[in-house]
Amino acid sequence: MSEPSPIPPAPRLRDVRSQTLEELQAEFQNWQEPAYRASQVVEWLYVHRATDWTAMSNLPLRLRERLRHNFALDPITLVAHQGSPDHTQKFLWRLADGALIESVLIPANPALCGEESDRRTLCVSTQVGCAYGCAFCASGLQGWKRNLGVEEIVDQVLAAERWHAANPAPADAASPRERLVDNLVIMGMGEPLANYDPLLKALRILNAPWGGRIGARRITVSTSGLCPQIRRLAEEPLQLQLAVSLHGATDPVRSRLMPVNRKYPIRELMAACEFYVARKGRLLTFEYLLIAGVNDDLAHVPPLADLARRVHAKVNLIPYNHVPTLPWQRPDDNTQQAFLEALQARGINATLRREKGHDIDAACGQLRLRAEAGNA
Repeated sequence: MSEPSPIPPAPRLRDVRSQTLEELQAEFQNWQEPAYRASQVVEWLYVHRATDWTAMSNLPLRLRERLRHNFALDPITLVAHQGSPDHTQKFLWRLADGALIESVLIPANPALCGEESDRRTLCVSTQVGCAYGCAFCASGLQGWKRNLGVEEIVDQVLAAERWHAANPAPADAASPRERLVDNLVIMGMGEPLANYDPLLKALRILNAPWGGRIGARRITVSTSGLCPQIRRLAEEPLQLQLAVSLHGATDPVRSRLMPVNRKYPIRELMAACEFYVARKGRLLTFEYLLIAGVNDDLAHVPPLADLARRVHAKVNLIPYNHVPTLPWQRPDDNTQQAFLEALQARGINATLRREKGHDIDAACGQLRLRAEAGNA
């Protein structure tokens, strides 16, 4: 007698936070529910940051039950948190399948995007791990596991705001904000443009007036240099900011640090950047990690200045955040300042990021590595 066939697992429900208002309205129309009920749902999700159906008290019980049977609502959960005296907050989140990701809440910093304000920026992850193997980065040390879903990207913002609502700073009690997070940088774990479609849908939700209400020009997407996706992003209607993780101004240096440069060398990367600037009419940013003895010598300034001038890019210099398992070190303060001044002397709009969170493992992936090693 043959063994019975295993029962396949039930298909996973769509998470409600992966749906746009228009998609929910279409679903509600099929259910013969009034359209305003969908607006009530998104208000519970994005204004009240509800994490279960029972909280949605102005919805009829029968509708809440129907939602529960048709949509998942699985919030990410906080595993660990580190706070710095400079008010940087780092979060380690557990996803529904047990995987771990990180987000970092960064207080105002005039070097982050070039202007001074009281903004709060959240650095968001897009993948569990990373497949691109940048030599300096902790995110990919244990390889790539999977892309994040739309809802897992969106919920990093909502979860950070839930945490803050439960742990308000004294200044916030005196001057409450409609939203805690008003800027996003998609620079956390993973290569954002390798998870293109879920990322763009998540950003549309976070930008929407019924959703996160974060202006598109306050959202910066980072990439290690995926040229086809940069060109695709150039055609998107959302007026997003683009940051290219350059880190080397010549192919030998960049290939040493970033294997992606072997597939898309600087010549191809610059052509994609020129296409982006021509389509968008917007400046882009070159992110440049200063790593001692690798790319911090003043001889690297002229080629970097030439690349920045070619696409009218601003250069954001970032002192390297040391990862204990990697050999790289940060340059001393004098070397950092000299590199900045040499770029500025060539007419380049350059800033030196006055680093946040160095004392709390703020480099992407460090907290996750410690947790997975059982040391968190």
